[in-house]
Amino acid sequence: MTPSLEARELTKQFGSFVALDRLTLKVDGAKCVGFLGPNGAGKTTTLKMFTDLIFPTHGEAFVNGISVQRDRKSALSSCGALIESPEIYGSLSPREALELVGALRGMARAEIRSRTDEVLAAVKMTDWADQKVGRFSKGMKQRVNIASTLLSDPSVLLLDEPSTGLDPRGMAEVRSIIRDLKGQGRLIFFSSHILSEVVDVCDEVALINHGKLLFYDTLQNVTARFTQGATSIDAEFLGPVRDDVAAGRIATLPGVAGWSRLDDRRLSLMIQGGPPARAKVLEQLSALGLGLVGFHESRSALEEIYLREISTGDS
Repeated sequence: MTPSLEARELTKQFGSFVALDRLTLKVDGAKCVGFLGPNGAGKTTTLKMFTDLIFPTHGEAFVNGISVQRDRKSALSSCGALIESPEIYGSLSPREALELVGALRGMARAEIRSRTDEVLAAVKMTDWADQKVGRFSKGMKQRVNIASTLLSDPSVLLLDEPSTGLDPRGMAEVRSIIRDLKGQGRLIFFSSHILSEVVDVCDEVALINHGKLLFYDTLQNVTARFTQGATSIDAEFLGPVRDDVAAGRIATLPGVAGWSRLDDRRLSLMIQGGPPARAKVLEQLSALGLGLVGFHESRSALEEIYLREISTGDS
C-alpha cells in the first residue's frame, strides 16, 4: 500500500480562537514533506489531530486511507509519531525505553528485541544502547525518541519540530537521520519553522499560517511559481556605487531583471536564467571595473517566499 496522509476540512477552535481553519491537504507516496510555518501557525495542532491526541471541531484526518477519528487503532497501527518533546525516564537505558514502547504497542518480545537493535543502529545509538538516558545530551535523547517512532516499522512517520532546542550538532544529527530514512519507503511528514532544515531534507513543502494552508507543492515547483525563475543575488563593491551607475551599467547587463539598493556598497540583483546566467553576470560585473568584492545568493528562494507569504498573511 502506498503511504498517505489526508486532512479533510480539519478545523480546531479553542473558544473563539481558531487554531486550524478548514485544512484540506492530501499527501501520497514515500517522500519527505516539510510542514512549514511560524510558531503558532497550527502545525502541532494538526499533528495532534492526525494522532488523535486532540479532537477536531470539524473535519477528519486519515492515515493510509483510514479515518483517525472513526478507527484510531487501525489508522495509527502503521504510524509512528514524535509530538512536541517527550521525556524518557532517566533511569532507563535506550534498550529498556524501547522495550517499554514496544510492549505498549502490543509487539511480541522477539520482535521488540530485533527491532530495537535495528532502530538504534538507524539513529546511531548502538554504542549507548545500555547506558542510562539521564546522562545523555538533549540531542542523544532526541535520537532515542526518533528510534521509538521507528520501532513498529511504520509506513508513515510524523515528526513535530524534531530539531527544536538542539544545538547545531544535534540539529545536524537529526537531519542526517531523516535523510537516511527517506529511502526506506516511508512517508515522512515533519513540521518545522527552520527553513534551512526543510530545504536540506524535504522533497515537498506545505506552508501554513494562522491555521490556513497557503500552498503545498514540490520545492522546485514552489520556487519556480513564486520567483518566475529569478534568483536574488547580493553584490558587494569596494566603494559606494551611485544610482546612475547601478541603473545604467549594472541593471542593463544581460540576465539582470532588476535591482535594489541594500546600502552604499551593496546591491541586490534579480537574475534570470539559472547558474549559467549568474556566471555570465559575475563575469560582466567584474569586467566593469567597479571593485566587485562579493557575489552570493541573498538567501534561499524558499526563505524569500516564506517571508513574503507570511507577511502577506499577517497584513
